[in-house]
Amino acid sequence: MRLACPCCGPRDRREFTYYGAADYLDRPAPEAGLDAWDAYLHLRDNPAGKTRDLWYHDPCQSWLEVERDTVTHAVHSVQAVAGRHA
Repeated sequence: MRLACPCCGPRDRREFTYYGAADYLDRPAPEAGLDAWDAYLHLRDNPAGKTRDLWYHDPCQSWLEVERDTVTHAVHSVQAVAGRHA
């Protein structure tokens, strides 16, 4: 699998570290109830098909949100996380 880093261009998957679902970017507000925090920390889907994932590009130290298909292995989009979910 190859990912197109916005800073470095197309790179081999071995340059990246997978960090899980991009749902981690949708953090509850500090005052959210315990149910919201429990769901955020512990409840994860494992879908077959289109997903949004967090990847870290080790050479340029960029965090990326990758939309890909876990069935076909197609990569639909790659974008930098910085500034998107502030």
